[in-house]
Amino acid sequence: MTDTANTKPEGLAAYITVTAAYWAFMLTDGALRMLVLLHFNQLGFSPIQLAYLFLLYELMGIVTNLSAGWIAARFGLTSTLYAGLAIQIAALIALAQLDPTWSLWASVIFVMAVQGASGVAKDLAKMSSKSAVKLLAPKGEGGLFRWVAILTGSKNAVKGFGFFLGAALLAVWGFEVSIWVMAAVLSVILVGVVIFMPSGLPRGSKSAKFSQVFSKDRNVNRLSLARMFLFGARDVWFVVGIPIYFKAVLSDGTPEGSREAFFIVGIFMAVWIILYGGVQGAAPKLLRASSAQTPDIVNSAIKWVGALTLIPLVLAGAALGLEQGTALTITLVLGLLVFGFVFAVNSSVHSYLILAFTSDERVTMDVGFYYMSNAAGRLLGTLLSGVSYQVGGLPLCLFTAAVLSGASWLAARRLRDTSVV
Repeated sequence: MTDTANTKPEGLAAYITVTAAYWAFMLTDGALRMLVLLHFNQLGFSPIQLAYLFLLYELMGIVTNLSAGWIAARFGLTSTLYAGLAIQIAALIALAQLDPTWSLWASVIFVMAVQGASGVAKDLAKMSSKSAVKLLAPKGEGGLFRWVAILTGSKNAVKGFGFFLGAALLAVWGFEVSIWVMAAVLSVILVGVVIFMPSGLPRGSKSAKFSQVFSKDRNVNRLSLARMFLFGARDVWFVVGIPIYFKAVLSDGTPEGSREAFFIVGIFMAVWIILYGGVQGAAPKLLRASSAQTPDIVNSAIKWVGALTLIPLVLAGAALGLEQGTALTITLVLGLLVFGFVFAVNSSVHSYLILAFTSDERVTMDVGFYYMSNAAGRLLGTLLSGVSYQVGGLPLCLFTAAVLSGASWLAARRLRDTSVV
């Protein structure tokens, strides 16, 4: 029997609406990240200053995920989804007010604050969407893994296009106009989601207590620790290191050269994220999830993160041993695409396991706690990305990624299965 046959029409409609809202949000999220990174790099911000711009974004993700599970349990999943979209619109409108005559640190502080609001918005939307899958997905025959993979994989493909869109908008329309266009489009999406969202998602319970956010399940806690280090291993090269390195290699210092570099960097980041999303969507087939039990998926999580650790080590060696030029650039591009493939399988496995380990009653709490760790990993990676690039360039970024990936492997090895889906 197919997944669709096991799913009520209103449940499928709710899943489609939630997914569409999440897609729209992640498109603007990816575009905004590239707009901010490339625009302020063009203004002369150092790698550490660029990292500062995203620190509050990630820090607020930690705070939001810790409380969002409780908020959703108390007020309902649709409320947190609508709030995420609305806050992102407000953040975009605020960012459009940035005055180029402000001092450097006034600009940094303002953008940090706006990015913090965007971080709140992103994690409200993410927690709502991922929790909805647990409640709406069909039971049996790997249905949960497939539905999680579809949502997560498609989201990252859309976000990847957002990276390209942000770079292209900056090159064609400039910073302020691009921000206003995204705010307008997302406003239309929010109105549409409110109008067409069907019933079927939990409306919340006033009996939900904040103290319930912290999980007592050892698997949830250990998986969350592994997730933190996994995303730190990605963002330590992804946020600052690689975009700034490639822009430096590709740009000749002229305005025309900078615009061309924007497009090329945006294309690479977009392709990386889109391919990453495609692999996430295909992970259930790669791992034969329809016949696999949760203990099998746990073993896969351990093996794949072990393989991931080796890739940045090899690339760090290449960055040290090869002179800056075509050979090194090709090596980095190919190596990072391999990293993306292995990382995507890891991420998809984690997204399944958190839902497998939790219950319907605790899903928003455990998913919120888990994504708090995800945000902590991005915060750690973002900070280390700017510091590592400033101190030791791209080789140190890649070596730090290997260390963080190794820490994720150690945490994953401690997982013990207590539930079978």
